[in-house]
Amino acid sequence: MAARRSIGIVLNGVTGRMGYRQHLVRSLLAIREQGGVALPGGGHIWPEPILVGRDPDKLAALAARHGLTEWTTDLDAALARPDVEIYFDAQVTQQREKAIRQAIAAGKHVYTEKPLAESSVAAEELAELAAAAGIRNGVVQDKLFLPGLRKLKRLIDGGFFGRILSVRGEFGYWVFEGDWQAAQRPSWNYRLADGGGIVMDMFPHWNYVLEELFGAVRGVQATIATHIEKRVDERGEEYTADADDAAYAIFELEGGIVAQINSSWAVRVNRDELVEFQVDGTHGSAVAGLRGCKIQHRASTPKPVWNPDLPLTGRSFRDEWSEVPDNDEFDNGFKVQWEAFLRHVVAGETFHWDFASGARGVRLAEAGLRSAREGRRIELGKS
Repeated sequence: MAARRSIGIVLNGVTGRMGYRQHLVRSLLAIREQGGVALPGGGHIWPEPILVGRDPDKLAALAARHGLTEWTTDLDAALARPDVEIYFDAQVTQQREKAIRQAIAAGKHVYTEKPLAESSVAAEELAELAAAAGIRNGVVQDKLFLPGLRKLKRLIDGGFFGRILSVRGEFGYWVFEGDWQAAQRPSWNYRLADGGGIVMDMFPHWNYVLEELFGAVRGVQATIATHIEKRVDERGEEYTADADDAAYAIFELEGGIVAQINSSWAVRVNRDELVEFQVDGTHGSAVAGLRGCKIQHRASTPKPVWNPDLPLTGRSFRDEWSEVPDNDEFDNGFKVQWEAFLRHVVAGETFHWDFASGARGVRLAEAGLRSAREGRRIELGKS
């Protein structure tokens, strides 16, 4: 029987929504349920989670629910354990930099949610520290591993689009104000003092999606808004929401591609999925979401004629698109990236979604906020 390679992983912030659902339950526990992560030369990586947080009652209840025994409120003690090799951070952004610095100083490999830090200067410093310490490091870039985006990448790699001209993205949904229905997101997302704001939350995502699929971002022009100014928090108390809850941006990419992406927590969904990207090229177009991807080749493109005086008859424009087949098994995107990071740590496999990539995402978010503040296009240059 091939050997099982156990690896201790400190999970900090695991009582939060993302840390619990996506990283513990749907990633690490799911990996254990499947028998671990297979190694190229045989054997499996077996994750051993150590839960870390501030509330001992929540940690104890969470551990008991899933048959886990290792939890603590003492991060220093957890990082001092010789069986711990990886530190993972899913805390609020304000707490992240300090904890990652502790983990680097303790010689642990680090994997973290985004944004990597509150500023690009801090994010770049973390990238430099990690490189100097020789530790393996990574930032969650889950959307690249979603079925819809993987299908889109397949189309790009296969030359389906010809020359890509533009990308249009729509992301968001209505987050309830918290008065007559509970909000779907924590209240800190809507307070600047707590690190909230949709730009810092979503622009790091858009940076790696655009960079990986289409080209590096070279310029940005953004308008932001706080559409809902009063919300009700988890205690039922009204508070002033001063963080941006919507952002409307144009990104200029390397190679001349123009990307327009709207991000909003104050929009009602009239699309197939919560995020969709339309890509238009000289030879064809595609609309990709979280799971699905539809295409229209130039040979099958209809010939619309503008005539508002006549009703549309026959097939709708949506019916003129074809669905891209799965042609593969698509697992949870967070889990797939966790598996890749574990193989990176244990087997040295390539993993380019590192701190440097995360720092570029923070830099784009800062540029977007500056553009909105100054009312002008911000050039990013090369990095």
